[in-house]
Amino acid sequence: MDLLKERIQKDGLVLPGNILKVGSFLNHQIDIDLLEKMGEEFAKLYSTEPVTKILTIEASGIAIACAVARVIRVPVVFAKKGKTDNIAEDCFVTSVYSYTHAKNYNVIVSKQYLSEQDHLLLVDDFLANGSALSGLVDIARQAGAIICGACIAIEKGFQEGGQLLRDKGLRIESLAIIDSMSPETGIKFRN
Repeated sequence: MDLLKERIQKDGLVLPGNILKVGSFLNHQIDIDLLEKMGEEFAKLYSTEPVTKILTIEASGIAIACAVARVIRVPVVFAKKGKTDNIAEDCFVTSVYSYTHAKNYNVIVSKQYLSEQDHLLLVDDFLANGSALSGLVDIARQAGAIICGACIAIEKGFQEGGQLLRDKGLRIESLAIIDSMSPETGIKFRN
């Protein structure tokens, strides 16, 4: 998606350690016009799939998931990072590693929100090593749901996550795939 790539080039900040900061428009402060266009693009890419729900992980994936859900008119379910008092004991649980926070999280979804009748679209802001997306796949499989595919805003194509998951048969549609980035040379996108 050219619009997203242009915005990454203009406002994204490459930090040491392969970190791309897009907080000014995607995951801290959100450009709603851009978000709506992303939602429309993902909905178009999956228009032939019988999606019944969207599954994401808190927090940065929620806005993108809602933008997609608004277009295709389905609920959004998000995996919570840790148990809260208002969630029943009966949950799907998996562990994911956060590259940004350098720690493991147990993420949970109440069993009342996912079932084998669901056709899920998985959504997240970034795909790098694939831990978060693998966690969503695990939760979907625990529920017995069918996975229609995954929507990723920005994929770090130079890291292994996307390829590993595609090799396992997961359809992944990324709006911007970065082949290389550094503070010195900037960002190079896959065509």
